[in-house]
Order: sequence, then structure tokens, then C-alpha cells
Amino acid sequence: MSYTVLARRYRSQDFDEVVGQEAVARTLRNAIEQDRVAHAYLFVGTRGVGKTSMARIFAKALAGGSPEVDKAIMTGQDTDVIEIDAASNSKVEETRELIANCVYRPMRGKYKVYIIDEVHMLSSAAFNALLKTLEEPPEHVKFILCTTEAQKVPATIQSRCQRFDFQNISTADITAHLSRVAKGEKVKADVDLLHAVARLASGSMRDALSLLYRLMAAADKGETITLDLLEKLLGLPDRRRLLPPGRLRPAPARH
Repeated sequence: MSYTVLARRYRSQDFDEVVGQEAVARTLRNAIEQDRVAHAYLFVGTRGVGKTSMARIFAKALAGGSPEVDKAIMTGQDTDVIEIDAASNSKVEETRELIANCVYRPMRGKYKVYIIDEVHMLSSAAFNALLKTLEEPPEHVKFILCTTEAQKVPATIQSRCQRFDFQNISTADITAHLSRVAKGEKVKADVDLLHAVARLASGSMRDALSLLYRLMAAADKGETITLDLLEKLLGLPDRRRLLPPGRLRPAPARH
């Protein structure tokens, strides 16, 4: 079997596992419990902060049920939860095909959910085609639009969505998650190293996990991953030459 990267293997599977976006998770879960689910949502945030994961978790809560269906939704392979990458499907013809398929009811559950990633990449004509459906959506259809550049999404589209802004994940939260991942992978890693990786990720969990994966691949079997390995891998200056004696540990992060 092929190896699955850390960012995919340790992707949050439900609202309780979400890291760094607890307020968004709580609001979405409450919307379902109170039967106040809107027809369209706009998830805004920088890369790697959990927008697509949250969209899948939300879709699973709306359209899932059995373990098989839940797994299909979380891996982007479900027939009632359709994921579209607007970066490679930006033409108006593709959007019109999506809209035409909206009329068909879901095969199993109550809703058909469309997750459109990088929605800002749609053409003007495609946005206009989407707007008509957002104005008068079928009752069985929900839209979740994700973007890293909200300013490129027309105001007419945004006004028809409930917007959620995803914050950069704190260094402390990333460090704690990296520690859990290292334990799950049976890898020894210094706390200072995990903290440094979290800081370098600049709020992106995916970037942090990608860097940790590179460090794991660079380390010898059984070797403890340390700051020295990170400095060699990234070509960083030796911290011993930059910090005075007694200050070799990274300074605590401020949030």
C-alpha cells in the first residue's frame, strides 16, 4: 500500500477533533442541532487552517449516517457530497453542468452538498451562473464555498452565504497536535523542535505537518528529531551563534 502523508492521515474526522477553529465548529454543530442550516456557506482563511476539513465534517453531519458513507465523504469520494476544485473547473460550462445536476435529489440522505474549493478562481460568467442557483436553491442542496482570497469573491455571492472566517492556528495548538502526531507515528521528537516547526508554519497546520514529514524522512531510524536536524534540512543559521548563553530554547510564543 502507498504511504499516506501526515496531513491526510491526521485530518480531523468530526467537530470534536477540530484544532484551532473550535468557535466555527461549535456554531456549525449548533446550526444542525437547532435545525437552522443555511443553504450556502463561505469559509475564508489562509491555506492549511482547516477549511476543507471543516467542510467535509459539516457535510458528513448533514448527509452522512453509516460508517461507509462517512468514510466516503471524508475522503472526497461520496456521490451526494460533490467536491469541485474551482482552480481547474473555472469555466461557465462546468458550473452550468453542476447547476443542472442540482435538480436531482440525493441518493441516500436528506441533502446533496457541493463543496467548491478555491471558489475565487471561478470566471465572471461562472459566478453569474452560480448566483442564480444561490438565489433560489433547491431545498435538498447545500453549498460550501472555500477561499483563500475573499476579496475576489463577488459581493453578490458573499451576500447569499453565511461567512465564517478561519483564524491562523496558534503556535501552541500546532505544537500540541504535532506532539500527538509524533506519538502516533512512534517518532521521538524534542519539544523545542516541535515548537520551532509550529512557529515556521505561520498558522498553517498543513504546512507544519508537511515539515514534520520531511524531518521524519530525513532522520535515521530510531533517531530523535532535534533542532539540529531542522537547521540542516532548511539551511538555517546555527542558533548557538545567534543566541546568548542560556537562551538556546526558543522564546515562548505570544498569542
